[in-house]
Amino acid sequence: MLVLASASPARRRLLEQAAIPHRVQVSGVDEQAIADTDPQRLVQRLALAKAEAVVEARLKPIAAAAEPPLGVLGCDSLLVFAGAAYGKPADPAEAEARWRAMAGQWGELHTGHCLLRPGGPLLATVTTRVLFAPLSEAEIRAYVATGEPLQCAGGFALEGRGGLLVERLEGCFSNVIGLSLPLLRRWLRPL
Repeated sequence: MLVLASASPARRRLLEQAAIPHRVQVSGVDEQAIADTDPQRLVQRLALAKAEAVVEARLKPIAAAAEPPLGVLGCDSLLVFAGAAYGKPADPAEAEARWRAMAGQWGELHTGHCLLRPGGPLLATVTTRVLFAPLSEAEIRAYVATGEPLQCAGGFALEGRGGLLVERLEGCFSNVIGLSLPLLRRWLRPL
């Protein structure tokens, strides 16, 4: 069984859809306390911190589980657009401003992955390029009014209504949802 160190319902759904046995233990990591000027390193550091926090706080319950865990998986995502890294928008005004800038443009979604397992830790960052649709002001306001952009790194959910606003992806589809399933498959492959 995999232990997912994340409160993300999207990551949990990806694991469920892929039939990967798991349980969720939220890390409680203060993401604002971790900084790095390189977005790819930042998401990797955040993923590592989340996995380590679950191991430190929950070591005995994990060890006492009926089925030994495959490992503890931490993930974190950021959208890089025009040289700036974006997590979740703080409020609707920020989400609207961000969408005005992103509409019709490319961004890069970076997801840091960390799997702490008995054979040693695995760390990786997966990047997917995202082309956003050109949007009218009314379309932007309507999407932000759903509240969905406020819950997602980069201000959109590919698996939700935000999927209508993405023209094209270059790279891993599931990475944009929050977890690269191809990477996880390789990591969980028997040695």
